[in-house]
Formats: sequence, structure tokens, C-alpha cells
Amino acid sequence: MFNKGNMSTMLKQARDMQKKIEEVQSDLENIIIKSDSGGGLVKVEMNGKQEILGLTIASEAINEDKELLEDLIISAVNKAFSSSQKEVQSRMNSVTGGMLGGLNIPGM
Repeated sequence: MFNKGNMSTMLKQARDMQKKIEEVQSDLENIIIKSDSGGGLVKVEMNGKQEILGLTIASEAINEDKELLEDLIISAVNKAFSSSQKEVQSRMNSVTGGMLGGLNIPGM
């Protein structure tokens, strides 16, 4: 038999969870992830929205081979991106109790 009380409780819980998810989403730009490659020759700062906020290249790296420098930049950016995704997923799981499972939703 249908129980209106249970449905009401479920709807309230869903609204509460939605509000918490929206709070996490609005905080994404405040999550700062730092990454580097080449022993710190290239450093990247990225936020939780996967936006690159900063890129620092040490002067020693500029004197390196062009292809090596490109690889260092790609490596630092990929590390920052991966760390950012993990951090966002962790925060979303703490709100949803893992209900989103392994969903990898960009920007969330």
C-alpha cells in the first residue's frame, strides 16, 4: 500500500540532497589543486571546475628541448586535472553517500 508519509520524507531528502549538491557545485571554483612536473620545473594551478588558474615555467625549463617542455606542461596539466576530478568526486560522494556511483560528471 502507498504511504504518503514515506513519500513526503523521500521528497524532502531529495530536496535536501539537491541543495547540498548545488552548494558543492558553487564551491568548485574555490577548490584549488596544485600540480607540478619535472621536479617543479612546470607548475599548474587548477580549480574544481577544471579551469587552469596559473601556469609557471621555471627559467631552467625554458632552456630545455621544446618537446621536453611541452611534455612537462602536458604532464602537469594532466596531473592537476586528475587530482581535481578526484577531489570533486570525493566531495560529491560525501554529499550523495556514493549514490552517484562511479559517474564521472565533468564539472561536478
